Amino acid sequence: MYDHPGKIPVLLIDLDGVIYQGGSAIAGAVDTINWINSRKIPHLYVTNTTSKSCSSLLDKINQLGIKVETKDIFTPIIAASQWLTNRRLKRVVFFVTANALTEFRGFDRLDCRTATSVDAIVIGDLGDEWSYSRLNQAFRLLMAEPRPVLIALGLTRFWQAEDGLRLDVAPFVKALEYASSSESEVLGKPSLAFYDSALDLLKAQAKNAIMIGDDIVGDIQGAQKAGMRAILVKTGKYRERDLKSEVRPDAILESIANLPDWWVENIA
Repeated sequence: MYDHPGKIPVLLIDLDGVIYQGGSAIAGAVDTINWINSRKIPHLYVTNTTSKSCSSLLDKINQLGIKVETKDIFTPIIAASQWLTNRRLKRVVFFVTANALTEFRGFDRLDCRTATSVDAIVIGDLGDEWSYSRLNQAFRLLMAEPRPVLIALGLTRFWQAEDGLRLDVAPFVKALEYASSSESEVLGKPSLAFYDSALDLLKAQAKNAIMIGDDIVGDIQGAQKAGMRAILVKTGKYRERDLKSEVRPDAILESIANLPDWWVENIA
């Protein structure tokens, strides 16, 4: 299909709001992924979803009719596990769902109610499990000496749920940063390190990569700051006011279903 495989742009593809929303695939998404596979276009699913383990995400995507393996997905949970392991930080309090906690088996998963001295505090999307008490427990741990590392599993501001918009990780991380005069280590979009790690997995350079997402900040601005092109799709959390921001996507599509036509006109 391609005479020079190394010249083929690689794709980084968001999941929630781009491939699926709620429990259903977005119209045309499965066909587009099949098209990408048929063209042998290198791609990686990069998601800031932190409420589900990688295995749960795999099950969900496969049930939609899209065949994926563990190596095809890169999440903040995977990035955080690698980051903590590389720095030999073992004593950790995780503010994540029970499902996501299963991904952190190799650490001393301390109880936030009884822990007094910890190496790191990891903040993910807890949704309705957040409470003043739980947030305050994280704050107290951050104020202890020696200071633990505050790790944010991405900085997504909000996401589109089936019942409407919901707060994601960023608002809680920012509250903790402000209260404790701390600065978080962001291991997810829009972090440059996260995008660099994703490109390393694809063995690609930023100038040869295209991000497809529905978040004008985390997906589009984050990818562009990392040196990539970025395509905004009008699904998921997309809102018309996104087009009035200072961020300028390299392309705007009604949905990922329009990617093949755009690709033929602009790439192939």
